[in-house]
Amino acid sequence: MDACEGPLPVYDDLPRIAGTDLRHAWDVFGRNDLAGTVNLINPELVVAAAGLVTSGVTIRLDLPLDEPKPPLFGRESYRHTVFALNRNEMDDRLDGFYPQGSTQWDGLGHIRCREHGYWGGRLDDPTDGRSPLGIDVWGRRGITGRGVLVDMGAWYERHRLAYDALGPSAITADDLAAALAEQEVELERGDILCIRTGWVGAYRRLNPHERAAYALEPRFAGLPGSEATARFLWDAHVAALVCDNPAVEVVPGDPAVGSLHRRLIPLLGMALGELFDLEALADRCHEMQRWAFLFVSTPWQLPRGLGSPGNAIAIL
Repeated sequence: MDACEGPLPVYDDLPRIAGTDLRHAWDVFGRNDLAGTVNLINPELVVAAAGLVTSGVTIRLDLPLDEPKPPLFGRESYRHTVFALNRNEMDDRLDGFYPQGSTQWDGLGHIRCREHGYWGGRLDDPTDGRSPLGIDVWGRRGITGRGVLVDMGAWYERHRLAYDALGPSAITADDLAAALAEQEVELERGDILCIRTGWVGAYRRLNPHERAAYALEPRFAGLPGSEATARFLWDAHVAALVCDNPAVEVVPGDPAVGSLHRRLIPLLGMALGELFDLEALADRCHEMQRWAFLFVSTPWQLPRGLGSPGNAIAIL
């Protein structure tokens, strides 16, 4: 039986890296695996997810390429040039484009776990072109399956709990479980979990001056980098985690708690999506009172790429 078809170890049974509190899943999908948790999506699950389509409504989940504007985390704005090839044909190009500047997937070569390496314990340096952990691994197969939306922004508002999408509010595993239970949704193996923090809507309410100031020191709600978060996500057996905020995890985080990127990407092989636009999807899910849908994403086939625009839609 294929490793991704059989039972998975629970998080607390995963081995720890010696001398740390960090658990890894390097042997779960085979020592030479390059796809991580995306392996959990098999053809049968895609067929089942396609059966969720009842209205034919399609909702784009990507932000415009130039949003956030100005870019966050010190990235530069790309330059879009339209030019004539001849008197009858036009062309255009992008210069200085960051594939992770807007809606994007973090590839498995994006983050390493200090001296312990990238996914699978690989020590290849991505800057020399030798790492096999390119975003094209996911690009060739796509990330398509059952998407599940959990609207945490609305949940906090409904329960009148202190919460700020543009501040360092931590969305705990207990809160996620409570919100999913209230929506009467159970996560299933291979799901693509989409968490709406409310960041996109809050960011769009900022004026240009406020956005410029915000880009210098972004702060936002997200998941804490705790072992409890990693345990919840791994034991739910999600294939991918998608958020509408800029980094999935809360920023600024607590160094004493740790980095969620470090726990999820190089150690658990989890696909992380950031800056996805979940506003219209949330509106439609609330209207229809359904939270599961067909999620379709085609990351770029960029050889040795560390990330890719999301290229994603939800179909209900």
